[in-house]
Amino acid sequence: MENSKSQCTIEVMNSIYPEKRVRPENWAEVVTEHEYDYTSGNPALYVGTYHKYNSGSIDGMWVDLTSFLDYDDFIEFCYLLHIDEEDPEFMYQDYENFPCKWNSEGFFDEDTFDKIAEYGNMCEEDREMCDAFNEHYGEDYPLDEIRQRFHGKWDSEVEYAEQLLNDCYSDMPEFARRYFDMEQFARDLFAYDYTFVDGYVFSDY
Repeated sequence: MENSKSQCTIEVMNSIYPEKRVRPENWAEVVTEHEYDYTSGNPALYVGTYHKYNSGSIDGMWVDLTSFLDYDDFIEFCYLLHIDEEDPEFMYQDYENFPCKWNSEGFFDEDTFDKIAEYGNMCEEDREMCDAFNEHYGEDYPLDEIRQRFHGKWDSEVEYAEQLLNDCYSDMPEFARRYFDMEQFARDLFAYDYTFVDGYVFSDY
């Protein structure tokens, strides 16, 4: 019975006073792995703490968000980075290469991390497409919806209108096409149903 009580006491003490974090022996390599390379174009955060900032220090690190397995991996690295503080309150003082809407100085949750990681793993062309969408519609839309509303990149509104006509009315006789006002058709499409942004075509709903 005495052993059982002792074990319970140890478990309670461990929950109240968790084991202190220790940096791995290869800490320098870990830092290099997660350090942001300015030439990469990857999404990144500058991670400091409020305690340091309020003490007149901006000591921290630019962190490449695409270099982590998941959110927990990222947060654990931040704790190790600021191991000199017992309970650091992270301060995300600056950001690079992801939409402004996802940045918050004092709050960075798993959903936000996952969105940024997905954005960061896109090819450059897809990122540019998302940026064009966000520029026109705002940054409140999930990436899946942006993809669904994307209808390709075109040289002009008329070029897209021609393709849409071909897709929907492929059996239209050639003589009838000669009487079809393609420019007016394009104007109507982009007045009510579609938007043309830097060559990208998006549906409005």
